[in-house]
Amino acid sequence: MNGPSFAHLVRLSDDVGLHEHALGPLPLREHGYCLDDVARGLVVLCREPDPPAELVTLLERYLAFTAHAQAADGRFHNRLGHDRVWRDEPGLGDWWGRALWGLGTAAARAPLPWVRAAALTCFDASAHHRPPSVRAMCFAALGAAEVLRVAPDHELSRKLLADVPAVVGGPDRAVPWPWPEARLFYANAALPEALIAAGELLRDRDVLDDGLWLLAWLLTVESHGDRLSPTPMHGWRAGEHRPAFDQQPLEAAALADACARAHRVTGDRAWLAGVRRAVAWFGGDNDAGVPLLDEETGGGCDGLSRDGRNRNQGAESTLALLSTLQHARAFTGSAG
Repeated sequence: MNGPSFAHLVRLSDDVGLHEHALGPLPLREHGYCLDDVARGLVVLCREPDPPAELVTLLERYLAFTAHAQAADGRFHNRLGHDRVWRDEPGLGDWWGRALWGLGTAAARAPLPWVRAAALTCFDASAHHRPPSVRAMCFAALGAAEVLRVAPDHELSRKLLADVPAVVGGPDRAVPWPWPEARLFYANAALPEALIAAGELLRDRDVLDDGLWLLAWLLTVESHGDRLSPTPMHGWRAGEHRPAFDQQPLEAAALADACARAHRVTGDRAWLAGVRRAVAWFGGDNDAGVPLLDEETGGGCDGLSRDGRNRNQGAESTLALLSTLQHARAFTGSAG
């Protein structure tokens, strides 16, 4: 595979934001937009080292969408109809956590000073909340980690990261199922990644070690030999059938994110095996033997079933593909 192509992300976007769903490669405009995807897009665009003008424009639109979704009390709307009317009340679901992840990444990495400043202002207005969902907390923690890399004394970010270990919990290494939940669900690698980020930036070796240990366990559980075999959409725990479907690009991308961070923190290139497996999963080295990347459109297919791939190319799947290829480019010089 080549490096990331943003052609399909541009295809899914308009002057408002990023369309959530697609029929094949065609945006389903009637389904509208969701902050979950726009915030993911903000993370991916801000990771580009030298974005062209077209992607900078997209970045600005995604930031404006995120700011528009933010309520006065720091909660966020998630779903906006194509008529530009919000379909929900502001809340603290996963979209809140992803919004903080996107805002923190923009505050640290966006190519324009005004974008970095505006993103930090929005981040500060929401970072005092503590959501009920462990994943929402972990997504927000990844945004706080970005802020701390450029502003080590940022108090809201330090407090948010300091609360992560108690929310996630550590592994019980003496039992057969050490995961802090009764089963694996989705974006599982975000949990150990948040622990790794908190342990590194707060200089807590125990928390860092817990995160690395959990990630190593997860990589083993979500692999079949040297091939990635991710947790399916309905979740999984020991004793249930594997391989299991429907497998989601989000899960492969979360594992690539966490393994890339583990490599950066430890310097241990062994963690890059997780990145390589995720890249290969998109390329066809998976349990169904079919690629999830559409080479012609640049889009990512929406899932992997026993019979093949879901040919729809929505925002979540395309962004999962792009973020994984960004890691491949950064750590191996190519996506192969």
